[in-house]
Amino acid sequence: MRFDLVTIFPEFFAGPLDYGIVRRARETGLIDVGVQDLRVFTKDRHRTVDDRPFGGGEGMVLKPEPLFEAVEALLGRGVGDAAGGRAELDARTAVVLLSAAGKLFKHEAARRYAELDRVIFICGRYEGVDERVTEHLATEEISIGDFVLSGGELPAMLILDAVTRLLPGALGNEDSAVNESFGAAGRVEGRPAGTKSSADQNGGMLLDFPHYTRPAEFRGWAVPEVLIGGNHAEVAKWRRSAALEKTRRNRPDLLG
Repeated sequence: MRFDLVTIFPEFFAGPLDYGIVRRARETGLIDVGVQDLRVFTKDRHRTVDDRPFGGGEGMVLKPEPLFEAVEALLGRGVGDAAGGRAELDARTAVVLLSAAGKLFKHEAARRYAELDRVIFICGRYEGVDERVTEHLATEEISIGDFVLSGGELPAMLILDAVTRLLPGALGNEDSAVNESFGAAGRVEGRPAGTKSSADQNGGMLLDFPHYTRPAEFRGWAVPEVLIGGNHAEVAKWRRSAALEKTRRNRPDLLG
């Protein structure tokens, strides 16, 4: 799978791309990642990528020209104009604009991206990007949460990591991606196949159950006895109950 990152700070990705699952996926050829410096596609000696918005207002806005040209260079073709209409992109390619004004990124989107051949990330900056980029270049506008960051580089890296984990061969244990909190619509380990717990009968989702490891007692805090007893049915029952309680406490919105 191919990822492209269009940014004014290409050096930003030198660290995040070189660790953990993403690094292994790159080394094994499971993913290919390209970082494109947006300033390469400017035409003035100052390499200007932003300008003041029409109508006034605070801050600067990324200009459309370099963004269109950068993405078109990556695609190897134009994407159209008002006179000729918008050219259709390959169905297995997404152009994702990272923006605080975008749709909220969820695990369903990560699964959808994992089915594609290529994702191009446009990393927004300043007060945003020219709206013609949103309307006529990006296929999706995505936000990672209800807060504002300095730019789209961190969100792009988070999404890249989330998608890479879902690719066959990325994880040492393929079940890991299935059994995580958002891996399979809130599946809790131990729940019989084809059934739903009381927590998700209405389309809700459960967070992962609590985990414990050695030592069995730490500073007077003991591991729940049920996890040590060896009764797998009781362990599964406890995990369902604990996952439901944790979801009620931390993310009641997931319960439907």
